[in-house]
Amino acid sequence: MRWRTLKKQTKHHSPQKTSPDVRYAGFWSRLLAFVVDIFMIGIPISLLIAAIFGYDTLKETSTLALLEGQRPATPPDPTSAIVQMVLALLVYVGMWWRMGGQTPGKKLAGIAVVDARSFGGASLIQLVVRFFAYFLSFVSLIGFLLPLLLPNKQALHDIFARTVVIYRED
Repeated sequence: MRWRTLKKQTKHHSPQKTSPDVRYAGFWSRLLAFVVDIFMIGIPISLLIAAIFGYDTLKETSTLALLEGQRPATPPDPTSAIVQMVLALLVYVGMWWRMGGQTPGKKLAGIAVVDARSFGGASLIQLVVRFFAYFLSFVSLIGFLLPLLLPNKQALHDIFARTVVIYRED
């Protein structure tokens, strides 16, 4: 066989990169993690906001009050909502970033947020995008149900951030 022919064959027949053996986290594991995180992260942040800005401010800007059609006598000050969102951003993204893609709920469920291509740690930008895309998933509700339909079990916020949630073998 000629050298030129052999060189062409090796160029076109390079070994295939195989993805690591991953198990995508299912809907119920993700739901468990979400509920635990609401209790361990969301409620303490809300209590802190209520302690700083007062319970009435927190109550007036609640989603439940808006859904019930209650209109406050005075327009609510958006400062408490902004501070609450910034605190949640710092806590969630900080935990995902520093704790290997896990929050307390994800750690309990044995799952982690990782990059969808490399299955390694997600970048800080991906995690921030994922945090804000949570709101799209929440508003549409279908965004949270997508893991039931997709083979890689991505929710809408995972699709936007190019992340997946996998079972962690620790």
